[in-house]
Amino acid sequence: MPIHRYTYRLRIALIIAMLASAALVLPQYEALADTINKIAECASIQDDTERLHCYDRAAGRKTQEVPHKPETAGDAGAPEKTDETAVAAKEPAVSPRSVMAMHWDLDEASRQSSFVIRPYRPNYILPLAYNTSPNQDQGLDADPDARAQNAEVKFQISFKVKLWEDVLGKNMDLWFAYTQLSFWQLYNKDFSAPFRETNYEPELLLNFRTNYDLFGLKGRIINVGFNHQSNGRSQPLSRSWNRIVANFGFERDMFNLLLKTWYRIPETTKDDDNPDIDKYLGYGEIWGYYYWNRHRFGAMLRNNLRPSDNKGAVQLEWTFPLIERVSGYIQYFNGYGESLIDYNKSVNRFSIGFMLTDWY
Repeated sequence: MPIHRYTYRLRIALIIAMLASAALVLPQYEALADTINKIAECASIQDDTERLHCYDRAAGRKTQEVPHKPETAGDAGAPEKTDETAVAAKEPAVSPRSVMAMHWDLDEASRQSSFVIRPYRPNYILPLAYNTSPNQDQGLDADPDARAQNAEVKFQISFKVKLWEDVLGKNMDLWFAYTQLSFWQLYNKDFSAPFRETNYEPELLLNFRTNYDLFGLKGRIINVGFNHQSNGRSQPLSRSWNRIVANFGFERDMFNLLLKTWYRIPETTKDDDNPDIDKYLGYGEIWGYYYWNRHRFGAMLRNNLRPSDNKGAVQLEWTFPLIERVSGYIQYFNGYGESLIDYNKSVNRFSIGFMLTDWY
């Protein structure tokens, strides 16, 4: 065979081989070029999460898509939260929910089991309770020289128990409450540090769970019931009275208002230890509380509403956080009726101590 024919055929074979190789390599080259272009596009994405997902898709890797939270105007430039700021964000600056709802089980979130003892009025101890004008007409004991000292300890224990929830299927609960207020002459060492006065106050209350508006306030509770208060002493120092009470509770945000009214059940002259107590304590009192950043500011006003012989009382208080469930407590009282033995004696007292916190 002539050499030129052999050379010609060899060239044809080489051309065919080159074309076959190009047919095999060209798709891979095009895929590589396409991948390079996609990666270049991913690099221009500003959002970190979207850019990472773009790289994964370009590489052919399957990832679980996470919904992207659109950036809001408030998020722009916002610093990332550190562990300290995250912990601080979890701590409530104020009471987490309605204080009145917690105290009286007004909603499902606040409901607790029946027959569980819980706070009623504040529970506190005031190791320094200084009265500028102590009542010297009460007699600490048989010794006529025994005189009440200005400084004493004042403390209160108060609790309640739910006896019947949803009475007759209605929005009302039956409660039993008990309060004990004591005045202890702890610093009177000459007379064995006696208790000067203790008042015992059991109550039976039917609480109506309400939800109505009145002058910008939300009416949350109405409780009516029977109240007995006495000091458990013999004549002539015995003091006691029985009342029908009706209390109305209102709230707005962190402000609570409690209007307490009562009607004294009449007694016979022979059994009445304090026939003129209405003259000094009147027929009701108003309590107001404001809760702010685990502090509580309170005020009580009471007046007999008699223009010619006006008498009343005021109590101001401030409770501030100390440790878990224990707060510092400062109380000022001026007027009549701080205790039964002092119902007709004006008291001017400044006290400081501790309170068990029950609103957060």
